[in-house]
Amino acid sequence: MTILNSLFTPNTPEAPLAERLRPKTLDEVVGQSHLLGAGKPLRLAFQSGKLPSMILWGPPGVGKTTLARLIANTAQAEFIPISAVLSGIKDIREAVERAELTLQQHGRKTILFVDEVHRFNKGQQDAFLPYVESGLITFIGATTENPSFEVNSALLSRAQVFVLNSLSEAELSLLLDRAQQLVAHDLTVTSEVREQVLAYADGDARRLLNFAEGLFNAAQGAGVPEIDETFLQTTMASKLRRFDKGGEAFYDQISALHKSVRGSNPDAALYWFLRMIDGGADPLYLGRRIVRMAVEDIGIADPRAQTMALEACQIYERLGSPEGELALSNAVIYLAVAAKSNAAYMAYNQAKAFVAQDKSRPVPLHLRNAPTKLMKALDYGKEYRYAHHEPEAYAAGEQYFPDDLPPQQFYVPTPRGLEGKIAEKLAHLRELDIKAKK
Repeated sequence: MTILNSLFTPNTPEAPLAERLRPKTLDEVVGQSHLLGAGKPLRLAFQSGKLPSMILWGPPGVGKTTLARLIANTAQAEFIPISAVLSGIKDIREAVERAELTLQQHGRKTILFVDEVHRFNKGQQDAFLPYVESGLITFIGATTENPSFEVNSALLSRAQVFVLNSLSEAELSLLLDRAQQLVAHDLTVTSEVREQVLAYADGDARRLLNFAEGLFNAAQGAGVPEIDETFLQTTMASKLRRFDKGGEAFYDQISALHKSVRGSNPDAALYWFLRMIDGGADPLYLGRRIVRMAVEDIGIADPRAQTMALEACQIYERLGSPEGELALSNAVIYLAVAAKSNAAYMAYNQAKAFVAQDKSRPVPLHLRNAPTKLMKALDYGKEYRYAHHEPEAYAAGEQYFPDDLPPQQFYVPTPRGLEGKIAEKLAHLRELDIKAKK
């Protein structure tokens, strides 16, 4: 009978290492000492038992889900997790019904945890409000995006925002020690390998533990007593980052990408972009750099470059990988072949430096607004020339700088792209100024 039972009883799969090492108490949590240390906001909230609705904002793998589960355990509340990527209004309604049933039958409150809450639209986010206000649910949202821009103001006003940080190398090292002690205490890991594994994790605990689990399994399967750099490269090279965020190789590759775009070489730009994607770079970080290239190196010579760069970032946020990466690569190619100009960038820097060292000068009377009778009596706006009423819609000879400041020139357009046309127009307007003064 025992044999038959063993044959027909399914084996329970072993949970992933990251799940087995998930903290059971607040003191087991690694990182976020600015929130969980003695006298810090979340620690005090845990101790008081009065846990508000909240939004946990931080990069992946820093403990947002773990903290939400611990909060539920501490409050002895029902924990209902949903993902904004996979869920909709129907799932929200079902969660609310379950919360009502739990309160009626067991007298327990419910914590509703919404992972990637920024993925919900306005209507979906608004659906939580009545139940947060009534106290039926304590809402905890997790997001990797700035909640000021991605979470409705109504929901944001009813929740405290806690910012979680990437784990430091020392904190990751502690996690790696715990992992080794649990599943690979008989293995030796060289310092060089530890350094590379920690660099690969890039502040992300889940990334660290998933990689460590694969590495330890490979070593135990091969029967090797020590994991050295040779073994690491032989078994896990395809998964390792080829740079570490903040390391020299990372910035070298960013520099190569930027200079290839600036140098109008689309093939080299695409090569460096995909090298970084292949190495594990955050596509949205690259997206931000691409937007900067459009602003700094193309500017007004082709304003469409900025629009395309921004839209590529939005497409990535909507579609994720790999479709979003294709949109970013399109932007890289377009920027590389676009007309180049740093004239607007240089003008900004020069004007900023001038204003910083110059005194505060009053606005000329003719440029001031005059919404009241008193202001008109004080000659605010007097003798202002409305450009649309002038020939060519240009008030030739008009003074727009402060009265005691000679005209300055910060912006010098190049002859390339749209700026070539802008340069011709400005030259013509200057000629009109000279004629008007004569």
